[in-house]
Amino acid sequence: MSKHRISFLTVIVAASMVGASMANAANSKEPIQPIAAVKAKNPALAELGKKLFFDPRLSKSGFISCNSCHNLSMGGTDNLKTSIGHNWNQGPINAPTVLNSSMNVAQFWDGRAKDLKAQAGGPIANPGEMASTHELAVNVLQSMPAYVAEFKAVFGSDKVSIDEVTKAIAAFEETLVTPNSRFDKWLKGDKKALNAAETAGYKLFKDSGCVACHNGPAVGGNSFQKMGVVAPYKANSPAEGRSAVTGKDADRFNFKVPTLRNVELTYPYFHDGEAATLTQAVETMGRIQLGKKFSDDENAKIVAFLKTLTGDQPSFKMPILPPSSDKTPRPQPFGK
Repeated sequence: MSKHRISFLTVIVAASMVGASMANAANSKEPIQPIAAVKAKNPALAELGKKLFFDPRLSKSGFISCNSCHNLSMGGTDNLKTSIGHNWNQGPINAPTVLNSSMNVAQFWDGRAKDLKAQAGGPIANPGEMASTHELAVNVLQSMPAYVAEFKAVFGSDKVSIDEVTKAIAAFEETLVTPNSRFDKWLKGDKKALNAAETAGYKLFKDSGCVACHNGPAVGGNSFQKMGVVAPYKANSPAEGRSAVTGKDADRFNFKVPTLRNVELTYPYFHDGEAATLTQAVETMGRIQLGKKFSDDENAKIVAFLKTLTGDQPSFKMPILPPSSDKTPRPQPFGK
C-alpha cells in the first residue's frame, strides 16, 4: 500500500473520530442522554427472575403475577387507572412502568423501596395485590423440584428464601431497558431521525422548563417533585406521596417524577391515572407545574416529540414454568 493511500485512510479515520467527538460533545449539552443497551450481569440469575416475574403462583389465588400489572406487552404497565389485585380489589394508585425502572432514584411513587430488590417483595405480601405471604410464596417454590434445582444452580443451596426470590426478580427487571428510540438516534447524530414537528416539540419541551424534572437517560425517575407547583392538582386518589414515607408535611403530594421513556405506551398518566391521553397530560402539566397554557399546536408538537421516546421493547423467549408437584400448596380462589 502506498504512503499516499495510508495518509488518505489516516485522514478519513481522523475525520470520523472528530465527527464522533463533536457529536458526543453536542449530546453532553443536552439534558437528556441516550439509553445504553444492557446485558445481564448474571444470565442464570436473570433467567430465574424471568420465570418468577411471570409465575402467578407467587400470588394467593394463583392468578396474579408481576406481569399482570407490569405487562411487558403493554409498555410494562396494565393501562388501567389503578391496578386490579386480589378479590378484584382496585388499588389506590397507578402502576408505574417496569421498563427502565433500574434508573429510578427509588421504587414506587412515594419512593418507599430503595431499589428493585426491595420493591419486588412488596406486592407478593400486599393483601390488595398478590395477597400471599413471603412464607407461602417460598413454600410454593420449594415444593417444585425444578425450581429447587434452579435455585441451587444459581445460589448453591437447596433452600429457597425470599431474599433469593427478590434478588432474582430484580436481576431480570434490570435487563428491561429500551434503547434505540428515534430520539436516541437523533441525540447520537442522526438528524433525520426526527421530523420538523418533533424537533420543534423537543425545543418547546426544553424552553418551557419540562426538562427541570424530566431529564437524564430515563427522562425522569431521578427526583421527587410536588404535584401542583403553580396551581393545585385535585387528585382522585388517597395517595399522599413522599410524606407517607418521611412523615414530613412538607413532602405531602411529592411524588417520584415518572420516566417519559415509552410514554406513548404507558397511558393513563399521573399517580391517579386521571390523564387518559398524552394531550391531556401535557395540558395539565403545563398548567399546574409551569403556569403555562400550551396552544393546540404547541401541545401537538410536544406530544409528537414524546412519541419519539419509544425504544426497543424487551424481546425474549417466554419462560416455561416448572410444574407444580403433589406437595404444592393449592391456589385459594378469590373470595376465600
